[in-house]
Amino acid sequence: MKESGRKSNKVGLESIGNIKAESVLWNLTPAELVEEALKNGEGVLSDTGALMCDTGKFTGRSPKDRFVVKDAKTADSVWWGDINIPFDSEKFDKLQDKMIKFLEGKKIYVRDAFAGADPDYRLDLRIVNTQAWQNLFCNNMFLRPTDEEIANHVPNFTIICIPEFQADPEVDGTRQANFAILNFTKNMILIGGTGYAGEMKKGIFGVLNYILPHEKNTLSMHCSANVGAEGDTAIFFGLSGTGKTTLSADPNRGLIGDDEHGWTNKGVFNFEGGCYAKVIDLSQEKEPQIWDAIKFGSILENTRFFPGTRTPDYSNKSVTENTRTAYPINFISNAIEPSVADIPKNIFFLTADAFGVLPPISKLNKSQAMYHFISGYTAKVAGTEVGVTEPQTTFSACFGAVFLPLHPTKYAEMLGKKMDENKVNVWLINTGWTGGSYGTGSRMKLPYTRAMITAALNGELNDVNFTNHSVFGVAMPESCPNVPAEILSPRNTWADKDAYDAKANELAAAFVKNFSKYADFASEAILAGAPKVETVEA
Repeated sequence: MKESGRKSNKVGLESIGNIKAESVLWNLTPAELVEEALKNGEGVLSDTGALMCDTGKFTGRSPKDRFVVKDAKTADSVWWGDINIPFDSEKFDKLQDKMIKFLEGKKIYVRDAFAGADPDYRLDLRIVNTQAWQNLFCNNMFLRPTDEEIANHVPNFTIICIPEFQADPEVDGTRQANFAILNFTKNMILIGGTGYAGEMKKGIFGVLNYILPHEKNTLSMHCSANVGAEGDTAIFFGLSGTGKTTLSADPNRGLIGDDEHGWTNKGVFNFEGGCYAKVIDLSQEKEPQIWDAIKFGSILENTRFFPGTRTPDYSNKSVTENTRTAYPINFISNAIEPSVADIPKNIFFLTADAFGVLPPISKLNKSQAMYHFISGYTAKVAGTEVGVTEPQTTFSACFGAVFLPLHPTKYAEMLGKKMDENKVNVWLINTGWTGGSYGTGSRMKLPYTRAMITAALNGELNDVNFTNHSVFGVAMPESCPNVPAEILSPRNTWADKDAYDAKANELAAAFVKNFSKYADFASEAILAGAPKVETVEA
């Protein structure tokens, strides 16, 4: 077996099995990996210099094919169900052996990396790939060690990712040919049958969502984070379409990270070394930082070019709407490295409420913060998905249920404890509709939302009067700099006040119904944050 590149002097591939590859290319540079990818026919260069690759059949994660090995370590700690599907440990071992055998005679790419910008909480990773572009993806998305760190690298979690390997469900215990399986006893992730690189990123996120809260008393979060010139940290939670990326990208504040973070007793740290941003309908005007980051060393997934050119057509949805780019975080001009900052002073829960019920900005007490954190609410509007013809409520626990190995109340209780210890402000921001539901009202103006967030960050809401929402109980400011006072109370923006009251009660009932599946595990403090639902007699 021929080996080349920068390699650890401490641990080789023998730690994961008897690999008989033809050649092993260790820790290649981005330029070398781009050369390899082009030579292998894995992608083409765009005129920006970015490498454009297709992910094949799967253009997103496959949640129903994500498994967790159920054994003595995880049996009583993991939140088992549709999100964490149990997998037999013996079948995992046999599948690992089959994958190792599959590598026989092949060229493989190995990368040593870190997850976690705080050295006290980081994972030392090793990723084994059969495709050069996926190894480049790992270089971009995880933290990049120095040559000295590579020489002394001892991995404590390994990913084996082989898109070409197809499982046999009857024999291997998978649902179908593709799979992503986490094993917390062997410290390993097996990924096969899918070319979607995000499975590796989110696999490690799932690992940290288990290890940090369960073993290190550290809150893991699916959020973006930035920091002001005075060192004040802010974090932003929000599902797709709520404005999380746009609102956390502030040229006046440093970017800590755009997606995954941990909160220790001393501060916040980014899990990653890069960004994985959607590029559908990307424009230089709307997202200048992302636009400028798509250059040599970056990856474009499933995009297409304008005919006869190598210029990406970001409006092209012919492959998928989930077109993405992956680039190192230092491709963003205001990114801070290392990606660590002090304890947050402000937390923002972003929601796009298409029903026009929630205030554009409101302050949450501890109980409300935990309740809304577990709820993870937004609304889909017509046209966002096939079959959606009117606004639909969407709930995702902790704003990232599909990545949580533990029960959501575990993360919510940790958040509540952090609020107590650090006197953190938690704000609910509605970037959705005002003056009525979708179809009647209008979308909240982005400059107003930015002004409200800026006011919260600058402490300009500390001394204003607040009134409590009659149904959700959240505290609404009566004034805010650079924002018309009349929009701060949503009921005032509706022409038909009775219609507003009915819609508010309807949304509150949806919250309560969704929360019922967590209620048995929730403390009295969490339950106290629920909205008031008025029972309508028949």
